[in-house]
Amino acid sequence: MTSARRLLPRWLLVLLLVGMPLLELFVLIRVGQVIGAAWTIVLLIVASFVGGWLIRNEGAKVWRSLAESLREGRMPTRELADGALVVLAGALMLSPGFVTDVFALLLILPGTRQLARRALTAYVASRVVVTSGGVGFGFAGTPTSTPGDARRPGPPTGGQVIRGEVVDP
Repeated sequence: MTSARRLLPRWLLVLLLVGMPLLELFVLIRVGQVIGAAWTIVLLIVASFVGGWLIRNEGAKVWRSLAESLREGRMPTRELADGALVVLAGALMLSPGFVTDVFALLLILPGTRQLARRALTAYVASRVVVTSGGVGFGFAGTPTSTPGDARRPGPPTGGQVIRGEVVDP
């Protein structure tokens, strides 16, 4: 099961790196055939300006809510997740094409961003691994640190360790 979990993100990455440009090209050609090349270019330019405006406004809202939660002394988990999603939306808006623009709009708009935040939170929570040395990120079932005494690091097993204290003269 662990090897299947490790291969899934790689296949997803390959699919995204190969499939998305092909899908974008297909959609651009189809839209260009329906409305013409000039209007397709105008539509892409308008979409990028509208997306940039939305990202700036939503990013400012997320920044204000992050500052407010820090001022109140709360852990800004929701605000940080929203910030990451707005940054991802900005990166998607940079790439030309209608498919990535639709995904970016879904991440920018507050209603749909809430669904994406839940998915992101569930994904990150599934990656958190509790080990004997503390909490780390990795694949479930694989340790992220070597076992041993977290207070006094040293070789986990075998070998001779002489423990002592440093005394300043």
